[in-house]
Amino acid sequence: MNTLFDKIWDAHTVKVLDGGSCVLYIDRQYIHEVTSPQAFAGLRERGIGVFRPSQVTASPDHNIPTVDQHLPIAEPQSAAQVAALCRNCDENGITIFPIGSQRNGIIHVMGPETGLTRPGMTIVCGDSHTSTHGALGCVAFGIGTSEVEMALASQCILQSKPKSMRINVEGELRRGVCSKDIILYIISKLGTGGGTGHFVEFAGSAIRSLSMEARMTICNMSIEMGARGGMIAPDETTFEYLRGREFAPQGAEWNAAVERWSALKSEPDAVFDKEVTFNAADIEPMITYGTNPGMGVAVNGAIPASDGVSFDKALDYMGFREGEKMAGKRVDYVFVGSCTNGRIEDLRAFATLVEGRRKAPNVTAWIVPGSKQVERQAIEEGLRDKLEAAGFTLRQPGCSACLAMNEDKIPAGKYCVATSNRNFEGRQGPEARTMLAGPLVAAAAAVTGVVTDPRDLMKPDETRQK
Repeated sequence: MNTLFDKIWDAHTVKVLDGGSCVLYIDRQYIHEVTSPQAFAGLRERGIGVFRPSQVTASPDHNIPTVDQHLPIAEPQSAAQVAALCRNCDENGITIFPIGSQRNGIIHVMGPETGLTRPGMTIVCGDSHTSTHGALGCVAFGIGTSEVEMALASQCILQSKPKSMRINVEGELRRGVCSKDIILYIISKLGTGGGTGHFVEFAGSAIRSLSMEARMTICNMSIEMGARGGMIAPDETTFEYLRGREFAPQGAEWNAAVERWSALKSEPDAVFDKEVTFNAADIEPMITYGTNPGMGVAVNGAIPASDGVSFDKALDYMGFREGEKMAGKRVDYVFVGSCTNGRIEDLRAFATLVEGRRKAPNVTAWIVPGSKQVERQAIEEGLRDKLEAAGFTLRQPGCSACLAMNEDKIPAGKYCVATSNRNFEGRQGPEARTMLAGPLVAAAAAVTGVVTDPRDLMKPDETRQK
């Protein structure tokens, strides 16, 4: 009767304390420059070191520039944080993929693509979008700075076990609909608190049809509906994605691993604390109109009627009114990237739609690969050439405008269609206005200069980006 989540969580529970809290063993800890300095400072104050440095991996991503990475980081605070990460890793024997190195990337892009993330693991990072790794059949979630220190010191953390939830998406996706549209649709229906207190397993025929990278987008944004994390049972798609990757098992170890991983699924009679089902045919290309990811509608839809003060405040911030159509609204910036949609499939989708067209003159576009590997693939596959022919520039890897902790900030009052994960007030820069969307909607906006249904620009033989 166990769920997939139960199987992994229970196998990693070292001890259940009075009151129900669990001492949970962690297989892999990822760290970056923003949430780790205080944790290392705490270790030094206590006179202890990192317990198992071989199970910790670091990559700077939040603060790094996305141009001229061969030069010293210009912004003083960013430079200091990245330098501190390098120093702390060196002092504690932790593997780090520094800026400019061939494995560097956003931590939640780099982990899966190198094979460091594998099914059945428990994974933590001082970053809320650690849930991304759940797409490979992991229990992965973000933790606070004190817990980062706890995991570094003991390879365990203290956690209460969340409730279980399953979200089924059944049927075939419509033309022009991608995984970002699926998760924005789900959050628009359940709200930003719909998953609170739960760990979500995404299932159903539409989910199983998705590529690994598309599954990562789904799990990445599970926390935007309040869930502790999201996960998808590993299957042949998962195994083929991992096969041959640098840190994945090899040879006989690979065969044994696949046999183990194949058992990682919820039992047919497993009971979830909460379960909902959606019809894939109901999902259209999506875009947000407000200041949280739950405020989303179909790209050719209208802003709904007000449901309260916070709704009105959000529309006032965005400069929108209820009843207005989203299609045709002005776009100043387009940002393609982040741990949500900065993978090679996202760049392929964007490049395919803009090919043969030109960037709208009123649009500033930042196309940012999620890692050095994605950047290399984009160049080798000719995507950079297609982008440049259409008036776009491929930048260098990093979190970029997702959260504006670097030089990539959207100016005050400007509208940005972003493939990232959050549209909070000021998230992409003070007073910036963010509309979340998938890479196809972003591409359509980039070449028309306004919010546009990508299906209006797609060729008859084009179907969808998984």
